[in-house]
Amino acid sequence: MNINLLRLCLPFTLLILVASCQKNTIEEPGEEVPETNLVADYDHSVIWEWNELFARIDKDALGYRPCPGPRALAYMGLSAYEIAVPGMPTFNSLKTQWGTDLKIPDFQVGQNIHWPTAINSSYAFLMKKFFFKTNFVQGFGHISNAEAQKMIATLETGLETKFKAEINDLVLFNDSKAWGEKVATAIWNWAITDAYGHESDLNPLSNDPTKGDAFYYNWRAKSMVDGKVVPGRWQPTNDNPDGGMFPYGGRMRTFVTNDAQKLCPPPLAYSESKTSPFYAQALEVYSLSNPDMRYEDRWVSEFWSDDIFGQTFSPPTRVIAILDQVLVIEKANLEKAVESVAKLGLGLNDYGVACWHSKYVYNVERPETYIKRLIDPNWEPILVNTVSGVQGITPSFPAYPSGHSTFGGGAGVLLADLFGQNYEFTDLCHKDRTEFLGIPRTFNSFEDAGYENALSRVTLGVHFRMDCVAGVALGQAISRRVLKLPWKK
Repeated sequence: MNINLLRLCLPFTLLILVASCQKNTIEEPGEEVPETNLVADYDHSVIWEWNELFARIDKDALGYRPCPGPRALAYMGLSAYEIAVPGMPTFNSLKTQWGTDLKIPDFQVGQNIHWPTAINSSYAFLMKKFFFKTNFVQGFGHISNAEAQKMIATLETGLETKFKAEINDLVLFNDSKAWGEKVATAIWNWAITDAYGHESDLNPLSNDPTKGDAFYYNWRAKSMVDGKVVPGRWQPTNDNPDGGMFPYGGRMRTFVTNDAQKLCPPPLAYSESKTSPFYAQALEVYSLSNPDMRYEDRWVSEFWSDDIFGQTFSPPTRVIAILDQVLVIEKANLEKAVESVAKLGLGLNDYGVACWHSKYVYNVERPETYIKRLIDPNWEPILVNTVSGVQGITPSFPAYPSGHSTFGGGAGVLLADLFGQNYEFTDLCHKDRTEFLGIPRTFNSFEDAGYENALSRVTLGVHFRMDCVAGVALGQAISRRVLKLPWKK
């Protein structure tokens, strides 16, 4: 070939090769890495808006606490993550982690997506589904199911209007909305295959009696012999006479927890001896939780309670409320928000399932019944239902381990991983409340907050210390497994 012709062709040949290599890199399976339009280019507001609405609805959603709420948060967070992960270059999809029944559609490489629009459509689709049949607290100041559905639709259309104006491209908007709904539909179709979890909020006291399992879900058979209560076994208190909530909660689907991992170590051996460790634990509750208790102890107890339907959001949703405060403080981008709701959602779900599994296996009685039987028949826990006026409440399920402790202890690990081990923050969740002591409290770390959340149950009078210690350990173990998922490339 003429040397001058070779010199002329060489640049064009190199250009073709470079273009070919770039094309192959972009289209390589699993390499869905966009050069522009990253999820991190957007702010966290779409996640924040839906989190805040969930907390508002969760307050009045009967049967949603404590197990169905975290379950819904898990699927919504996972959906947001799988929608956004093609625009998060350092993250992996998790869609193959749970077998072939989860059929998340493949992302079309090169497709342009407005990520906030896609995420908005997912939250709207799933929240409508999760609350479709839910019963709600009735009366002034509470919302009905119809009002909840209207709130969901209003937020959806409001954000759509905002995003349409921002992108000014109807094709892009429609493509983005369709992508979000495709993933959300796949997530929902998988969620409803969880026979114990799907619509469990509709019957929280039996949670589907057709699946009777005498091994540990029939608490009556374990608590009563010849019509008499077995000492040390859980029984409903007079303020919650209808039975145990979510006896099948431990059968719901988990994401990172197998059957063996759902069971925490056994509690202290039951004893009525005044020199026994068990009696000492009851005496601690009795001495700390009473009308003359320290102001600080009452403040901590009421600050973390979140026990009452119609008054505040539930304890698991409290974690999301704290997350929302941090997202605002940090001016977090959408990638951080998506990562946060995905990790916390999976963790919250498994905290609830594992904790309720252990509760009904061990079936440990609450301090209220032990103290009244052996120490002081007139003693009452300080937990008050300010909605109904009932005094001295004990939650209607077994004591060991503590749910608050599992949720709070576990979430402390995940939030620390997301935002730092020594992250100082002030929790404003109940600022300006008048029904209880909700004055903001400041913490040196998320784990410190988790420990305080846990031990608040002792001073509230509803848990033994062993319940709280076991709950924190159970939640932290689950969080470590969440963090071991292949999130990053």
